[in-house]
Amino acid sequence: MNRESVIEFLSGVPLLQRLPCSSLKKIADLVVVKHYDMGQFVVRKGEGGDGIYFIWEGEAEILAEGSGHAEEEIQWELLLKRHDYFGNGAPTTDQPADVVASSKLTCLVLPHEHCSLLQPWSIWCANEGQETSSVESILQLDPIEVNLFRGITLPDAPKFGKVFGGQFMGQALAAASKTVDFFKVVHHLQAYFLLVGDYDIPIIYEVHRLRDGKSFATRRVDAIQKGNVVFTLLASFQKEEKGFEHQEAAMPLVPSPDSLLSMEELRERRVVDPRLPRNYRNKVAVTKWVPWPIEIRFCEPSNSTNQTKSPPSIRYWFRAKGKLSDDQALHRCVVAYASDLIFIGVSSNPHRRRGLKISALSLNHTMWFHRPLKADEWLLFVIDSPSSYDARGLCLGQMFNMRGELVVSLTQEGLLREDKPRNQAIQAKY
Repeated sequence: MNRESVIEFLSGVPLLQRLPCSSLKKIADLVVVKHYDMGQFVVRKGEGGDGIYFIWEGEAEILAEGSGHAEEEIQWELLLKRHDYFGNGAPTTDQPADVVASSKLTCLVLPHEHCSLLQPWSIWCANEGQETSSVESILQLDPIEVNLFRGITLPDAPKFGKVFGGQFMGQALAAASKTVDFFKVVHHLQAYFLLVGDYDIPIIYEVHRLRDGKSFATRRVDAIQKGNVVFTLLASFQKEEKGFEHQEAAMPLVPSPDSLLSMEELRERRVVDPRLPRNYRNKVAVTKWVPWPIEIRFCEPSNSTNQTKSPPSIRYWFRAKGKLSDDQALHRCVVAYASDLIFIGVSSNPHRRRGLKISALSLNHTMWFHRPLKADEWLLFVIDSPSSYDARGLCLGQMFNMRGELVVSLTQEGLLREDKPRNQAIQAKY
């Protein structure tokens, strides 16, 4: 067996799928191959064993005798097959039952001294103290059980009065990604925003393993708060393979991101821009600015406000602030997170006017990942809104890397309504 086949095998073990890819690679280098004949004891009850055993080939049975009561005299059995595991991470912990090979058996054993790899600092990063991007911290999940994860809204994370929709997408995709094997990455997702999320309480992500094939895997993830499903995501994952390739989409000619102003610099300019209304400038000056974990640079900075009519299109560069861990799954989760920051708001641009406040809420979101990408390097997001009708706006998007390659295509539909004051009572006419 070669290293790649070992990594592929280990990434099919549910216990290991939640680990950072760097930890999985280390485990692949450290496991020891052991062979057993049919009927041979692998580990005896009361012994410490050699570590954690992962069944590569064959079958084993866990046997345990009753405690002496008549109804417990009969032994009970549990059959273990490929990708199942048993054993203890600590040499001082005794095995609770006998494990016997019920056929020719091959196991990969992670020795006791390396079992700390099973307890990484996070699902993305193995080592505590390693400097990571703030968005990577936002997308951190705590594994509760197989297929169950817990996420929270960090105090300094964007909220917008509720759980940010991009956080739902990024965390749900992270949960799904941590239930598929190492060589499969998301190529398509479809998300539905069902209820407003409460950022003061944790979010439980339940992953449903719909299909596991040789080339593709499908997952559904439900985000749950207070017993209700508030968000759901369907994602498809594919193992990389060579095939036909073409690209008709062309990246538009835009200024380099290094020549453009950051959002913080634009904000400072707006405070003193005489072309903007004084009340707007005063509001910008006194409003607390919570920096986003995503750096954004608009290609056509303008002096329009949220009450100024403008075309239903926008182009901007974006990237994660800081350095992300080297995991393609993480980079795609970050792009999913960032894609919801401005997207649906573009569909309200032609309808803005003085005195009108528009409420824009995401309804559904679809993404296709075409090529590998780096979310901590500049990506160009091109957004157009071809239509809005029946209180719904539609936006189409494309993302290009600095080389002009189309890496992601997107669509989003959102609810567009006039934001009326809450204390405005509706008087019935009789």
